[in-house]
Amino acid sequence: MGTGTRTGLGYLGVLGSAALAAVIALVAGGCAPSAAPAKAVTGADRSLTLSDAEGTYRSYLEASDTAAAEGDQDQGLAIAADAQWALLNGQYTALASTGTPVARYSYGTPVFYVPALSTYPQWFMVTVPRRTDMGGQLGPAVNTIMVFEQRSPGRPWTLNGSAVLDQALPKIARDSDGYAIDMTTTDPRLLLRPDVLGATQAAVVDEGPANASAAVIGRGPLTTGLYAAQAAHAKAEAAKGLQYLWLLQGAAYPQFEMRTADGGAIVFYGMYLNTTTEHPNLVPGSPIPVPAEFKPLLASPTEVGKHAVYANWIFEYVAIDPPLTKHNAKVEVIASGGGPSYGHAY
Repeated sequence: MGTGTRTGLGYLGVLGSAALAAVIALVAGGCAPSAAPAKAVTGADRSLTLSDAEGTYRSYLEASDTAAAEGDQDQGLAIAADAQWALLNGQYTALASTGTPVARYSYGTPVFYVPALSTYPQWFMVTVPRRTDMGGQLGPAVNTIMVFEQRSPGRPWTLNGSAVLDQALPKIARDSDGYAIDMTTTDPRLLLRPDVLGATQAAVVDEGPANASAAVIGRGPLTTGLYAAQAAHAKAEAAKGLQYLWLLQGAAYPQFEMRTADGGAIVFYGMYLNTTTEHPNLVPGSPIPVPAEFKPLLASPTEVGKHAVYANWIFEYVAIDPPLTKHNAKVEVIASGGGPSYGHAY
């Protein structure tokens, strides 16, 4: 846990020191394990077309905006899943407890990336400029990635995640028909297998650039920058006689991977950031303030942090995972989204 003393790895797929050493050795050696090429999916095999994705996207925008405008929690949550469901649930909880409106957006022209899949689950990705509607006034446009999924035939399409890009999206590989190329969470041709990517990012966020994982994770606001922000907050709380702990850890949500033109991958995944502000040894003391954005999530507005305050976040990240053969490359986390997911004071 972040404070300089780590009490455990922060991700469900634990990346041990031996595994990390193996990854670094492969990088230094500059050779990728062999892997059988994916079987091509023909037009006749596809169960999701580009036009299907466009229709699904338009239907979602209409339904989600109607639900947000009317405060219809059932409708709003029915078309969301995974990390996006958790974020929306927090927004609808805040609407019920404090009257805070659910976020509404205005969208620009979308670009679709639809993998050529013949089996379920089906999924696709959209990048689009998005503005937050702030009571009739639109905020600045931000380039946003949205991921949609249909788990099985007959089930509804849902928005499973969204994240704001900090930098340009790399070129996505497409086949001759314009379809993107799906990848697996265990693809050995990448610098990091996607199923351990979150673990490696978490090690840097929890322990900083001195952690060995920094050898394969690029510096930036969502890695070393997040560590620096959390460490600075811990220092400020220590000056008040309080202890602040943080831990970035994995969430059991599906990941989504898509091949980039250079043989790497775009990886979309969810994480939790769990934070605690407490009196040393949890001895009761003067009340610890609850952050404003977490007050609507308290089980009772009368909760008081005499011992501790828990303020947990859910985050969605997008990372560029380079091909293993790319010299001196590192994973770059290029997009994030998220918000409060749980608050408790006692």
